[in-house]
Amino acid sequence: MKWETVIGLEVHIELATKTKIFCSCSAAFGGAPNTQCCPVCTGMPGSLPVFNKKVLEYAVRTGLALNCDITRYCRFDRKNYFYPDLPRAYQISQLYLPFAENGFVDIKTRSGKKSRIRIHEIHMEDDAGKLVHSVEGEFTYLDYNRCGIPLLEIVSEPDFRETDEVTAYLTKLKSVFEYLGVSDCRMEEGSMRADVNLSVRPEGSSKLGTRTEMKNINSFRAIERAIAYETKRQTEVLENGGKIIQETRRWDDVKGQSFAMRSKENAQDYRYFPEPDIPPLYITEDEINHYREVCPEFADEKAERFVEQMNLTEEDAEIITASKKLADLFEGTVKLCRTPSEVRFWFMSQLLYLMNENNIHADKVTLTPEKFAEFIGFINSGIITRQTGREVFEQIFFGDENFDIAAYIKGNNLEQVEDSGLIEATVQEILTANPKAVMQYKNGETKISGFFVGQVMKKLKGKADPSLVNKAVAEALDKA
Repeated sequence: MKWETVIGLEVHIELATKTKIFCSCSAAFGGAPNTQCCPVCTGMPGSLPVFNKKVLEYAVRTGLALNCDITRYCRFDRKNYFYPDLPRAYQISQLYLPFAENGFVDIKTRSGKKSRIRIHEIHMEDDAGKLVHSVEGEFTYLDYNRCGIPLLEIVSEPDFRETDEVTAYLTKLKSVFEYLGVSDCRMEEGSMRADVNLSVRPEGSSKLGTRTEMKNINSFRAIERAIAYETKRQTEVLENGGKIIQETRRWDDVKGQSFAMRSKENAQDYRYFPEPDIPPLYITEDEINHYREVCPEFADEKAERFVEQMNLTEEDAEIITASKKLADLFEGTVKLCRTPSEVRFWFMSQLLYLMNENNIHADKVTLTPEKFAEFIGFINSGIITRQTGREVFEQIFFGDENFDIAAYIKGNNLEQVEDSGLIEATVQEILTANPKAVMQYKNGETKISGFFVGQVMKKLKGKADPSLVNKAVAEALDKA
């Protein structure tokens, strides 16, 4: 029997507000344990929450970007459960009246397949704290800094059938959040993570199977592995005559397995009721129109414009616009030097190479459009060649905004050699040293001329004008 995998996602993103959702504690990542919490976010008796309106702005902007209907009237609810990292024993969330519903995201997988993923709802809630287990497994420490960090939970319909669709969807969401500026989406810091709801059913069946939920997976690779493992596990259980239990499972990325944690709760298990300490929220038509007007140009739109205006290929445009910071760097540089093809060359061949080679995230790139354009100016004016330019670009990439390009070029004697006499003498030297290669050229192997050009450029340390070298080599070989 052939089986079909059915997947739905609950994606959590931490919002990039300066303070928490219901108190004035810092929401910054990385503080010393238990230094960014107060009686409100640790649930002390008598403390009262005060809603951070910036959270609502970020939430509405996200809902609009994901094509959702914005609820004009929404409210918070108490979700009652006890875990050590949730000290007040309930989470403030939205069950009955979430702020956004009925959205969708259009995706394209790596194979080029296009599909639309429906979004059931998006709701606001606060995050729990963090459990830190000792190496020996003997103790568990509590860090309440994350309690009260504002979260959005994006709940999809069960529209995914393959892992590539999940990856494309998460990539699209990550891009939207970054372009909006509502979250840094640093999965390694937990600011974007996903719960995977998965079931299998006989291919062609319209009835959903019993699902399991794998909680808080925080990397694309781990999500892909978890889906593959859980699909295989459920298929084997059913083929052996067993039944799938509706449960919450923990994904262990080191072991490459999921493990049962608890039976899956339903809404009634959490005893939801309206949050009595926070009044309902009213979102006006004017507010919605304002947030719609200030929506940025997203990656898809920007990539399309780059193709039309800058003659980029679709593939290059998609790579460049995958990160808002890098897209802004590219566009800002082009505006200053007006040579998009040259900027594209250095962006694709050197910038991305240095980032990948040194494991540098886009957020950590310090190169400015001004410095990038200044470098392109030295290339376009012929002061340095592309070959020596690689050395200069690396210095700029790792340097600061005060790095003096002209001084570095001069101090390291990197100016382009345009002395035709020197070039011709070097060509003759190379031909004399390689008589067999010269004979091959005379016997009709004309492609070997590239060998001579390379040797001349190497001898002159990449500083010679390539056009002068090519001309000198051609003339010398014809006379040989």
